[in-house]
Amino acid sequence: MQRLTIAKLIGLWTALFVGMICGGALWLQPWRIELSGHRSITGFVLGGIALVAVLCSAGYIATFLFLSSWSRYADQLARLAVAVPGHPMGLPQNCPAEFTALSQALKDMAAQVGATLERATLESSRRETILAGMAEGVLAVDNRLNVVFYNEAFARAFQARLPVADGRPLYEVVREPALHSTLESVVRTGQSTREQFQLPAAAGRWFEAHVLPFVNGQRPGAIVVLHDVSDVHRQEQTRKDFVANVSHELRTPLAAIRGYAETLLDGALEDKANNRRFVEVILSQAIRLNNIASDLLVLSELDANAPSGPPDRVNLLDVVESAMRTVESTAALREVRLTRGPVEECAVNGYRFRLEQAVVNLLDNAVKFNRPAGEVSVECGRTGDGKVRISVSDTGIGMASEDLKRIFERFYRVDKARSKRVLGTGLGLSIVSQIIERMGGTIQVESQLGRGTKFTILLDSF
Repeated sequence: MQRLTIAKLIGLWTALFVGMICGGALWLQPWRIELSGHRSITGFVLGGIALVAVLCSAGYIATFLFLSSWSRYADQLARLAVAVPGHPMGLPQNCPAEFTALSQALKDMAAQVGATLERATLESSRRETILAGMAEGVLAVDNRLNVVFYNEAFARAFQARLPVADGRPLYEVVREPALHSTLESVVRTGQSTREQFQLPAAAGRWFEAHVLPFVNGQRPGAIVVLHDVSDVHRQEQTRKDFVANVSHELRTPLAAIRGYAETLLDGALEDKANNRRFVEVILSQAIRLNNIASDLLVLSELDANAPSGPPDRVNLLDVVESAMRTVESTAALREVRLTRGPVEECAVNGYRFRLEQAVVNLLDNAVKFNRPAGEVSVECGRTGDGKVRISVSDTGIGMASEDLKRIFERFYRVDKARSKRVLGTGLGLSIVSQIIERMGGTIQVESQLGRGTKFTILLDSF
């Protein structure tokens, strides 16, 4: 069993103290004897001095050895503390009892700190992985609106650089007064909020922002999660425009039907010169309403992406011939000549009914908006890059370049007055665009005012 070091230290210094007293007494003794008996004191003085020197040297050596031993144990404990929690070291061997308890406490602390650090590292890694994989942008600031963190989605949205430099002012990362004001309000009040705003710095996209206060050490700040709702806003705006356009398109034929019907009921039935014309107007407007309803139903089916069964091999020559037969009567009434240019035997993978519907819509528009004695030509063949091409060209009045960007929008008309005279719905090209898109193809348009228009459908060859 180890002896107590403190007891040894006390005993050592007690012995040294007693030795010094004894040495001092021996040193003084000769002087007392000399005074009393007048004898020589040289031997006694030298002996006392030697004894004191020996005792002091022995005490110094013992103290030095003892302190060196303690220093060695202290260094080992210091290295143990420095190693926490990275590479735990073993306890010092054969150390004094006072150090044993301390070293064991340090070892227990190292184990606890290591476990805590491992959990913190794992949790931090999880958070970073989750934040990096989030589709929503995340930004954190301190109480001075200096950036603490933002994730990859936020960096992509605002073209910010990663990794983030801690402590950068918010305005150096993103210059958005609305975002700055919202974060500042949450930092000041400590209350969470939800807002929606459009951010020009993010290409004008709309975001729903959920802003929460959070504690960042001694600096309370705020964190914002930005959910991109641009598509929702776009769809909502499209829906509003669609409802407004449908209401407008339905109002005109309904007003005409109601007006002529009331005129007939008010006595025009007896008007032999005009009653038939009134009924013909009612019939034409009813046909227009039916066309609008049919086109809206087709668009609804396309928007719902309802499956029409598995795609099949579609022969383009059959599609072109069937579509031309469908519009023959309309072309004859308008004195427009239908011609078939070079047509090759080729096929695509898709839905024949939908593809024929698209070609019929293109031919119908080419006939309706052509000149008297005009011409509509259809061509079909392969391209050099493994695709097939269907072209519908006419000799009509053509379109201005600014109209070409919008002709596939719903209810958009290049010449609204002319469209109404030919009972156009403004939905035909939108239907064509969606059908071709569903089949993985593209549609292109070329037009010159006064010289005609050419639509080209490109699809993958079967």
